[in-house]
Amino acid sequence: MNLYVISGVTGMTGNELARQLIGDGHKIIGFDNFFASSISTVEDMLGNDKFVFHEFDLNSSEQMAQIQSEVKRERISCDKLIYINCAAVVHTEHFYYVNRTFQTNVLGMCSFMEQAIDVKADAYINCSTSEVYSMNSWREGGVKEDDYLTLANAEHSQRTSYAVGKLMTEFFMRDASLSGRIAGCSIRFANVYSKNELYPKHIIPHIIMSLAKTGKVELLENSRKNRRTFLHNYDSCAAVIALMDTPSALDGSVYNVGTEEEITIIDLVKLCADKLGISDPEIIFNGYRASDPERRLLSTEKLQNRTGWKPQITLEKGIEMCIEELKK
Repeated sequence: MNLYVISGVTGMTGNELARQLIGDGHKIIGFDNFFASSISTVEDMLGNDKFVFHEFDLNSSEQMAQIQSEVKRERISCDKLIYINCAAVVHTEHFYYVNRTFQTNVLGMCSFMEQAIDVKADAYINCSTSEVYSMNSWREGGVKEDDYLTLANAEHSQRTSYAVGKLMTEFFMRDASLSGRIAGCSIRFANVYSKNELYPKHIIPHIIMSLAKTGKVELLENSRKNRRTFLHNYDSCAAVIALMDTPSALDGSVYNVGTEEEITIIDLVKLCADKLGISDPEIIFNGYRASDPERRLLSTEKLQNRTGWKPQITLEKGIEMCIEELKK
């Protein structure tokens, strides 16, 4: 039995990751401050003796000291100790505000990694983002981890601060690995979605909830052209586990995690409407988002070659799962 310490455990990645790891017989110490989630996403695990939850904030030194003390007690009976940083200030509404992202995404990540190093954890997994590709988010076959980055400049978009912050965490992770302080890697996720999203701030729950309530949906003007791939959080978490199960992959590297199933936002609305039994959804275009790439397509060749991981849930199946959960 391994012990996993997961920040942001009630978020999209954290809760499903805990669920899969518990299913494999491992123990979880998880915490969250409910910035963009709620306890409801882990209700099925509460009461399980392999799942310990705390309503803690990654930025609270006192609360993190409590986590460290608990880890030291629990690790005695476990084979491996792995830290997974899923805490992140996300959603596009926050991307444009530097202070909302810097404290948690950069300083919080570093302090959490230092704790992992201090307790001699076997590995540290850093959840990063495909936002680091900024406007250069697509090429034939998908952008690769070693492609040159062409970020939007500071005068053009404050959104770039979010991408730069997450990019910095990748450098911290790689430096810690190369200097022999801890094994680990960084993961660039692309447009993860989940049936458990509480707030309709991401595009898929926004579309589904709007259509279900009114039969119409309001989109930004960007959506007339934008195309995206969408990754179900079951598959994103399976990728994390595949990496953790491949010690040779934990060398400070960066890995893309996404799908090749690209769809226009307009067709996404039609797909959701079809699954809801709505034949002619009304789309209202209102507003515009600066520095929003028209396409974002990642190559996962590196991840697949090293671990054998491949996404299992198609977008159509994932939408059906989201709608089924909404009906409940």
